[in-house]
Amino acid sequence: MNDRLQSIRNAAARLKARLPGFSRRGSGFDDSGVGAGSSGGSGGGFGTPLRRAGAGFARALPWLAGLTAVAGAVALLVTHPPVHEVPRGAVSLRTNTLTGGITEARSGSMLAIPGLHDVRDLPVRDRSYHPERFARADGEAPLQSLEGLSLGLDLTVRWTVDPTRLAQLAATLPDDIEGDVIAPALQGIVYRQIATHTVREIFSTQRGPIQAALESELRRKLAADGIVLRGLEIGNVDLPQEYRAGLENLLAEGLASEKMRYTLELKEKQVKQTELEAAAEKVRRETAAEASAREQVIAAKGQEEAMKHVLPFKQRQVEQRQLEAEAERVARVRMAEGNALARGIEADGEAKAREKLADAEAYRQTRIGKVAVDQMAAEGALLSRHPLLIQKAMADKLSDKVQVIIAPPPSDGGFIGKTLLGTKQDPRPEGEAAEGASQGQSAQ
Repeated sequence: MNDRLQSIRNAAARLKARLPGFSRRGSGFDDSGVGAGSSGGSGGGFGTPLRRAGAGFARALPWLAGLTAVAGAVALLVTHPPVHEVPRGAVSLRTNTLTGGITEARSGSMLAIPGLHDVRDLPVRDRSYHPERFARADGEAPLQSLEGLSLGLDLTVRWTVDPTRLAQLAATLPDDIEGDVIAPALQGIVYRQIATHTVREIFSTQRGPIQAALESELRRKLAADGIVLRGLEIGNVDLPQEYRAGLENLLAEGLASEKMRYTLELKEKQVKQTELEAAAEKVRRETAAEASAREQVIAAKGQEEAMKHVLPFKQRQVEQRQLEAEAERVARVRMAEGNALARGIEADGEAKAREKLADAEAYRQTRIGKVAVDQMAAEGALLSRHPLLIQKAMADKLSDKVQVIIAPPPSDGGFIGKTLLGTKQDPRPEGEAAEGASQGQSAQ
């Protein structure tokens, strides 16, 4: 809207700039005024420009009036556009006041010139009407039953206009269809129908027939006004508090009596059931006894017949067991003989194996003795040639336990460890001692 007004102002400014009285004559006024001031005197210099300006304004006055009218018309169109938007779920009917023609639009928008066109919106979707006047027993205008009790009825009326008579209904239907057409028709029918029924019928027993009667009569009445009734539903029935309490007590007593009746019937059926069960048990026991006696007779006969075949069978079983015992005895004897023979063979084999192991051990000991003797002879010969090896061997063995050894050297220049070990000197020469040691080893 502001953009349109600004564009109108800009167009007016451009138009004023192009008018002769405000462009060229205005500039001439400035030029002439300046020239007159510079050339003429002080008295005649201002009269001529004023007269020229007045003449230019008089010539531009029609243009200004037209421009103002155009701007006003544009502003009026912008603020109040002659376009009617078709509401959602409705149909718009435009009536030409001059020709009487009717144009229908179901969506979008349509041109509606004020004073020339008259637009009416009619609903094409189903609508619901909930009357509130007689919805409660303590409301504005409650319904009266046949007993004269006040009660409330929650009704829902679903309606729409006749799509085949839209052009006629646009001129005949009032603006408030629900308040001026549906509500009066519904009230006249509901009050009359409810007054012919009792509260119990309205509340429970005749609820369906009452609803069907209201719906059929209201459909016929609204069809004359061009309204299609889709359905009428009866919701909550609001009863007076005292009647509701009495009805609840009555229903409780009725339920108690019904319960007692069903209880008595149940007891009678239980008695009959007990009698039938006793008779059935008696018959069942008699049948079971007869069947048991028959079974015993049949079993005795069967046993008698079976004994004729059982005795020879028992005799064959005894003979079979004797043969089996003899066969088992023979098998055990042969098994014992086989075990004894196997044990003898195993003992001979084990003796031979031990003898071979003893020979092998003796041979091994002999070989080990010979190797030890040879090794001792070699070591004795080596020590004879190098007596200091004894000191070295002793030092190697004591190296991880003794760090420093202080001992006097022997007087004969022999092994230093003799003094520490307390070894007795052999009076024999070294050669004889070595020979004696080799002979002892060979003897071993």
